Parts: sequence; C-alpha cells; structure tokens
Amino acid sequence: MISGPSGAGKGTLIERILPRFPEIERAVSATTRERRLGECDGVDYHFLSPGAFEDAVRGDEFLEHVEYAGNRYGTLRSEVESRLERGRSVVVEIELEGARAIRRMVPEAVTIFIAPPSMAELARRLVTRATDTEGEIRARLAVGEREIQAMGEFDHRVVNEDVEIAAEELAGVIALEIGVAARTEAAHG
Repeated sequence: MISGPSGAGKGTLIERILPRFPEIERAVSATTRERRLGECDGVDYHFLSPGAFEDAVRGDEFLEHVEYAGNRYGTLRSEVESRLERGRSVVVEIELEGARAIRRMVPEAVTIFIAPPSMAELARRLVTRATDTEGEIRARLAVGEREIQAMGEFDHRVVNEDVEIAAEELAGVIALEIGVAARTEAAHG
C-alpha cells in the first residue's frame, strides 16, 4: 500500500516504477469525485455516482472505503483479489484511513508513505496542479497535516522532494520487499 497526502506525488511515483516491476499491478480505486481532464474511467479510477458507490458498499464490494475531502474513495475487492489469484503483487494507492483498515485485515501488507518535503511545498503543488478549488485545497492541506503526523505507522517512508530520487528510493523499497534485485530506470525505462 502506498499512502500520503494529496499532492505528495504518489501516482507519479507509482507510474514511474511500475514498468520496472512486471510482477506488480496497480489496483484501480473507485471514487465519487468528478473526473479530471485527461483521466480515464477504469484506468485512473473507477468513477462511480454516489448511488452506485453506496450500492457497492451495501454489496460488500469494497475492502475499504472512506470519505476524503468531500468525496468517497474505496478499494474494490475485485481489483485486488483478481490480481492475487493470478499470482501478482498488488500496489494500492490509498489514503490513511483506508491503509489502516487494510492493515487490520491484512497485517502482513507492506505500507509505504510518500511525504512532501514540507507543507509549503505540498500547498504549492496543490495550487500548481490547478484541479481543486481554494476550499478543496484547504481541506486537502488539513487532511495532509494529519496524514503526515501518522507516517510513523508505515513500514517505509519516501520523501518526494525530487521525483527522480524518490522514484529510485521507492523502487529500492519495493525490490527489497518482493525479493528481487533493484532494477534501474536505465535498464527498464
């Protein structure tokens, strides 16, 4: 599981390292938030209406689900179980409460926290990406502060100050955890 505040760069780092680890697949989370420009349903997220999300909750289709910054997010059981049944390792990009919930269910799950170098940098990234309103950014920063305070709960921590360095560090952690030699970007990029 990879967690960290919104804007810390979790998705960017995951996308950079996945090509280096063909034995790992990313589980696509579900959300009720609006699709951003360039996002594809089933690739970036499973975009669900609030009603469809609630139906999935009632049908016990989620491993975990939470409300975050005014929207609902969750990890569908089918996203994880189908990959595990095929013998694949699974990367789940998840927020703090979801990570805690899965950790309770699967204590052996490996947890990695992606942190920004500072709250000021996190705020700058959220403003620069220009996908949220000022109120949404304030909410994400408030949640981000609480998440950063909990990073000690995670097995590994990667500070994403420089994306290239952070990607190498994340790749090293994953290689260690899945028992393979670290793969360099030059060899697999």
